[in-house]
Amino acid sequence: MPDQAVPASPAAPAADVDSAAHWRTLRQHRLALQECEACERRRFPPTPRCPFCADPRSRWETVAGTGTVYSAVTVHRTLDAAFDGETPYTVVTVDLDGGGRMLGRAADGRLDIGDRVTPSYLDHDGWTELRFGLARPSAHGRTAPR
Repeated sequence: MPDQAVPASPAAPAADVDSAAHWRTLRQHRLALQECEACERRRFPPTPRCPFCADPRSRWETVAGTGTVYSAVTVHRTLDAAFDGETPYTVVTVDLDGGGRMLGRAADGRLDIGDRVTPSYLDHDGWTELRFGLARPSAHGRTAPR
């Protein structure tokens, strides 16, 4: 799925010391996750300590962003006026290939549990949103965006 740009957008999320690298890499149309230097597990959202072993040391690892939908929720009524007119939309939790789990909005409308997905990036004014789109097998048996 090609990257998209829209003129009107919700307010930019407030980056903090833990999440600034996440938002910066999304602006570059890349996906990166914190990885614990002690137990080597990936985590999201960014935190100052590993939730698995409590070690404070981490590094940012660029990941492909491909994975499998773990859960999906379709929003029919927004909590923020910035999203009025966009309902219904689906938010998914994705088990990423190589480890880690992330949230993102479905780029193709509705996604279901077990669907294979690839990342896409939606540029807003001053920030970039991660979305996940349905993947399909290519002619060579590999996963490619639909």
